Amino acid sequence: MPLDVMNSGKTPDEARKALDEAVHLFLVTAADMGTLEEAPQDAGYEFKEGRWVSPSWVNNIGHMGN
Repeated sequence: MPLDVMNSGKTPDEARKALDEAVHLFLVTAADMGTLEEAPQDAGYEFKEGRWVSPSWVNNIGHMGN
């Protein structure tokens, strides 16, 4: 899901952990502001049958560098 977050780290593992924290804080802030459902919709996700469905262009490539 493309979110307006970014972070970095000295190693790929540090970068992943920093990005996880940034995404977590983005989602917590969106929930606090009452806009949590708008974020995935703005990124092209759809809520179908009780779950979020990713747009067709999203690709789960796994961990980068592994």
